[in-house]
Amino acid sequence: MSTTTPTRTRAARPQRAAAPAMPTMDALDATHRDVMKTLQRMADWVERLASDGLDAGTRTTAREISDFFDGRAREHHAAEERYVFPDLLTSGDAELVHHVRRLQQDHGWLEEDWLELQPQLRAVVDGYSGYDIDFLRAAVPVFTELYREHIALEEDIVYPARRRQG
Repeated sequence: MSTTTPTRTRAARPQRAAAPAMPTMDALDATHRDVMKTLQRMADWVERLASDGLDAGTRTTAREISDFFDGRAREHHAAEERYVFPDLLTSGDAELVHHVRRLQQDHGWLEEDWLELQPQLRAVVDGYSGYDIDFLRAAVPVFTELYREHIALEEDIVYPARRRQG
């Protein structure tokens, strides 16, 4: 009695979605520019919210800011963790590794800061007056400054090192 192993043909394989492409360094740089614009927009929004209160404009702006930090900014951090940082962490350059570890820690702090800010924006999006303008006035500059320092470190040291690796 002979045994045969069934062979799978290429046509029989289930189709799956293509793996997402690795973002280019230029795309990561573009997101940094958009982060900076969105941070400025958020600072302006806080002042408009303080003077005008809830209206269609403050609600729409809150939604757009929230969508950006919930989506694109988080995806950007995940892309850095997946595609930029790993090779640098194994580079053997102690100073560079230190910088990358700091950036990873920043990602956690930025997420924590966002998780405190997000409910305030969601309240405005949903038309609730339960937001705390004093909290927003204090928290947005802290969030902004951490992001500025984070982006500066990436663009001045870490991204150039990653580009040199190819």
